[in-house]
Amino acid sequence: MTDFKNSVFQGRSVLAEKDFTAAELEYLIDFGLHLKALKKAGIPHHYLEGKNVALLFEKSSTRTRSAFTTAAIDLGAHPEFLGAGDIQLGKKESVEDTAKVLGSMFDGIEFRGFKQSSVEQLAEFSGVPVWNGLTDEWHPTQMLADFMTVKENFGHLKGLTLTFMGDGRNNVANSLLVTGAILGVNVHIVAPKELFPSQDIQDIANKFAKDSGADLVITDDLDKGMKGSNVVYTDVWVSMGESNWEERVNLLKPYQVNMAALKKTGTPDDQLIFMHCLPAFHDTTTEYGKEIEEKYGITEMEVTDEVFRSKYARQFEEAENRMHSIKAMMAATLGNLFIPRV
Repeated sequence: MTDFKNSVFQGRSVLAEKDFTAAELEYLIDFGLHLKALKKAGIPHHYLEGKNVALLFEKSSTRTRSAFTTAAIDLGAHPEFLGAGDIQLGKKESVEDTAKVLGSMFDGIEFRGFKQSSVEQLAEFSGVPVWNGLTDEWHPTQMLADFMTVKENFGHLKGLTLTFMGDGRNNVANSLLVTGAILGVNVHIVAPKELFPSQDIQDIANKFAKDSGADLVITDDLDKGMKGSNVVYTDVWVSMGESNWEERVNLLKPYQVNMAALKKTGTPDDQLIFMHCLPAFHDTTTEYGKEIEEKYGITEMEVTDEVFRSKYARQFEEAENRMHSIKAMMAATLGNLFIPRV
């Protein structure tokens, strides 16, 4: 009988991108593309038949919750949502105790919240695979979807250039820098100096870049940072849990992704795409958007509506790919798949 435990993924948690090799990440990306093809063709793939999965959400979510729920159901598993009012990590019950209880009832646990230490303790004490749906430090499920989207558009990853413009210290920027470095994708972070990635993150990324050959650039100069980009990526200027709108708006106004910024890439149209992890403040149709317009006199923030609706835009394919890539991750770590060495 095949010993599935020898698989590089079976029973493994996905806590941060830095824990995986380029080959492992590429396997998950390619498996996500395969599962997407099966889904589109209407071919069932119940790798997790009879499994129960807990979805823990300290932070609210649209895409992550939807993606994990639909992914679990497509795989034949039962997802159980536990929101901020249902879990009391570190408040009424320690993370360790919660992990032991949930691990005795569920076959896998997703966690979306604040502290990276919380997801790490869940993995340490639950005895089942734990998947990081987002913490303040890392966002691995977003990265699998993002680089899946890039590969879908270009057919390969190594040697492409991805530029993130905006808050270079947030979890998405951290994750893009490190994941790109692992995969051999050149990553440029274009941000004001005050919002450069921390030295710790830069050190991690530079270590991987030495092996992969990725060229990493961190700059506050738009001309330098945008040049040669194939993927231009941005995120909201103020992350969940933060409230310093005025400071961020003033700091990041020059770092808006608009058509002028895209032109600075010098890249042919068929070799250039725009991505955003969403939600995006590209107009004033939301309460937040109206509030920002009233307070700061701007109708668009990190990306203009023109770019958001342009031929370059891939943010909705990227959002859909959250489901397919999460499905690949869950199936690989929990589904007793035969996976050759990667």
